[in-house]
Amino acid sequence: MATPGTQASEPQQLPNHKVKIKKHQQRSCNEKDAKGKFCGGHLKRWFYMTDVVEQGCGDVAKTWGADAEVYRCEHCKTLYLPNPEEAAGVNVAGQGQISVFGLTLPPKV
Repeated sequence: MATPGTQASEPQQLPNHKVKIKKHQQRSCNEKDAKGKFCGGHLKRWFYMTDVVEQGCGDVAKTWGADAEVYRCEHCKTLYLPNPEEAAGVNVAGQGQISVFGLTLPPKV
């Protein structure tokens, strides 16, 4: 049973889904259609355990378990596994500002 964090360069394909690995900081789909144009749909975190259509198929849950990190294109429905080189759980917008609440600041002189 493969897990998303231990993939080789080519991910295991599922019978009813096309599977790819995200490139570093990739946020849109790079799948080409029949004419050779990029899809360009946004990649969104896919919670497949609550998806009614996926419950009928069940490929993803059988292969990667109930709580794997999987992204899906909003247009062509291609599945993307996270890039093993990226840190898990980091916001794509960056760290943001660090809060100063609760910190002891030195008095002004």
